[in-house]
Amino acid sequence: MQDMMPILGVTRWMPVALAMLSGGCVNISAPDKPIEINLNINVTQEVVYRLDGEAKSLIQQNPGIF
Repeated sequence: MQDMMPILGVTRWMPVALAMLSGGCVNISAPDKPIEINLNINVTQEVVYRLDGEAKSLIQQNPGIF
């Protein structure tokens, strides 16, 4: 069991060593083309109106009121 102790010590530090080796440089740059976002949105509006009986008869008697 004592023969495996050095191997366990190496494997314990291997992820740290790999992270240090691969953590070189990070480049952030703007894209060449503008970002295009297509939103397919369908907006439907429904208008419901009710006329008072008196107002309805007034409009029918005077069609040119509006």
